[in-house]
Amino acid sequence: MRRPKAHLRLAPLLTRIAPGIARAVVRAMIYLLLAHLVSLLLDLLAILLRSQHHKDLEILLLRQQLRILQRQHPYAPRIPRWEKLALAVLVAKFASLKQGGRDRLNQVVLLFKPDTLLKWHRDLVRRKWTFTKRRTRGRPSTGPDLTALLLRLAQENPSWGCNKIQGELLKLGYGIGRSTIRDILKRHQVPPAPQRAKQGSSWRAFLGHYRQQMLACDFFTVETAWLRTIYVFFFIELGCRRVHFAGCTSQPTAVWVTQQARQLIWTLQDEKMPIRFLIRDRDAKFTASFDTVFVDEGVEIIRTPYRAPRANAFAERWIRRVRAECVDRLLIMGERHLGRVMKEYIAYYNKARPHQGIEQRCPVPMDSGVREGPVKCRDVLGGIVHDYYCEAA
Repeated sequence: MRRPKAHLRLAPLLTRIAPGIARAVVRAMIYLLLAHLVSLLLDLLAILLRSQHHKDLEILLLRQQLRILQRQHPYAPRIPRWEKLALAVLVAKFASLKQGGRDRLNQVVLLFKPDTLLKWHRDLVRRKWTFTKRRTRGRPSTGPDLTALLLRLAQENPSWGCNKIQGELLKLGYGIGRSTIRDILKRHQVPPAPQRAKQGSSWRAFLGHYRQQMLACDFFTVETAWLRTIYVFFFIELGCRRVHFAGCTSQPTAVWVTQQARQLIWTLQDEKMPIRFLIRDRDAKFTASFDTVFVDEGVEIIRTPYRAPRANAFAERWIRRVRAECVDRLLIMGERHLGRVMKEYIAYYNKARPHQGIEQRCPVPMDSGVREGPVKCRDVLGGIVHDYYCEAA
């Protein structure tokens, strides 16, 4: 059988002994303080009983011994707090009784500097008056609401520097220094105005500014139950996220794609939609005749870079959504079946599905009337998607 280690065997014993040791240390400190006070009182009585001539000789002898000790030990000794208390009280009394006492302290005090003893006395007085509240140092911290507003101004206005942000905040009633604004931006890793201005001229900023006038198009493929590939062609409005189903075919020729573009243009003309830009990739199915249909209507064609799906992120995001909610959950039999499925899903998507990118609104605005009737459920695509609505009371 293995014996436990020594420190493990001593642990219970130390736990029992520790409180006794602590009490003994406190008791010894009390006894030492009492002995110091008693010795001070005895010295005072001895001084009162001696003659003036005897006192002068004793003072001279003590001063000589102190000078010898000071030459051998030039640094002031470290003394406990209660001895500092006694010296501080005696020095303060000496300085108040004798005329010019503060000037004579340099002659009387040998081991310590007079300023050190007076400092000890000031510390004792400060410890006595403990009810005063200490003043907090430094400037008050900037509140979270003001910090959030400052960061919002910097993010929404990339060309604004610290001076411009300071003036805008002053107009809103917030007084804040330029250096404080700079420190807050630096702490939140917001770059300076020149770098933010360069970031603001990015593709994301361009899409955000013109998204209400932009249209994107793309293809995606669907495999039927008989392993036949069908191409789905669609358009999406970047501002409201409304999707236009152009059609589906197994052979997307240039003539077919151009015809779908003409039909979309007729629809947009009927709805009087101000479309100025069309985003498309560099697929060979988008020929010059396809571009001509839009250019004749004053729409500028924007071609995305090679192998850059993020440049057409809205269309790519919708493809992912339609696959996850619709196509991947069905067995598609053919083009007609896929056409019916896409029309039903896109109708639900445009008119009844909330979208996070437009603050949980539907691409086609719904009636905002008061709905007090019971909640009903409508099955879309045979129950794959559920649409909830309030029945009129």
